[in-house]
Amino acid sequence: MSFVKGIELCRRFHMEIIEPFMMDQYPLLSYSSALMGPGSEVLGYDTEMSTDHDWVPRVYLFLNHSDFGYSDQIQSTLRERAPERFYGFPVDIEKTVITTVPMFIESYLAVNQDAQLELVDWLTFPSQSLLEITRGEVYRDDHGQLSALRKQFEYYPSDIWLYLMGSCWQRIGQEEHLMLRSGYIGDELGSAIIASRLVRDIINLCFLMERQYAPYPKWLGTAFNNLNCSNSLMPHLWTAQTAATWREREHALNQAYTHLSRMHNALGITEEIPEGVTSFFDRPFKVMNGEAIASLIANQIVDPDIQRLSKKRLIGNIDLITDNTDFRKMSRWSESRGESARTTFKNLFKD
Repeated sequence: MSFVKGIELCRRFHMEIIEPFMMDQYPLLSYSSALMGPGSEVLGYDTEMSTDHDWVPRVYLFLNHSDFGYSDQIQSTLRERAPERFYGFPVDIEKTVITTVPMFIESYLAVNQDAQLELVDWLTFPSQSLLEITRGEVYRDDHGQLSALRKQFEYYPSDIWLYLMGSCWQRIGQEEHLMLRSGYIGDELGSAIIASRLVRDIINLCFLMERQYAPYPKWLGTAFNNLNCSNSLMPHLWTAQTAATWREREHALNQAYTHLSRMHNALGITEEIPEGVTSFFDRPFKVMNGEAIASLIANQIVDPDIQRLSKKRLIGNIDLITDNTDFRKMSRWSESRGESARTTFKNLFKD
């Protein structure tokens, strides 16, 4: 059994199993078929190791709302007719989810697709979840519903993009001098921990600057390698991550900040910022003054609600607030709990 990437295996599964089955059993039904949702294969990062669990030929099968009553029958018949193995890999029909586009998006993000999204809603969506909606591959889309869905969530609205970049710079500004202060008093461990946090914030900022959703931690470094800025920044970030002394970390991060300032100026979203670091008051430290850059970016926000929020709480979205996996998945709870959790979280930004 030779390994084949999940996107290709699922394409074959659609073409050789799902498509003939639907044509034979339900020739009048319109439907869409895609590889979406969780799984390293959706992002294209799967390897042979990925096949040891939750990795099977599968698709999401989307029906029209008026045809959803056929779902149990389709699943049952497909279970009877599908082979036990496909290209040498076990088949688990339960992994082929039959749903509708509105049901999918409500279960995934706890929003009603037909309702008007508020801009603040975007702050409750984990970027990994947005990747799982917009990546993968669509194999069939009879009425263009999946194309419309993926276009709707293709990337953050402009003011949310600005708010998140400002929030990343704010985080950098709040901790860049703390890494130096810890090292200065001989706490190299504490300094190294803060340096790691700064490296993570820089990487998140890079995804935003290049208008890409960042994946969850397992694939963060892998995806960062695919960004345009990675070749220039990686040596500095790796040095900051592995340096034994705070002065080495300071120099490496300052090199990274200089490159970030050039990237920022290339966006043309604010007046130009200095392409270099400055002294932190009278202390023997060099910093980027990230909070000042955050303020410049926040001033460009047009929407009054997001503008007001930026003045009150420049705290970012769910990804920047917490890295707790269970908390990030709260929008995938049952409908009533999910909506309650999302509403509670939105209140962090509104109160």
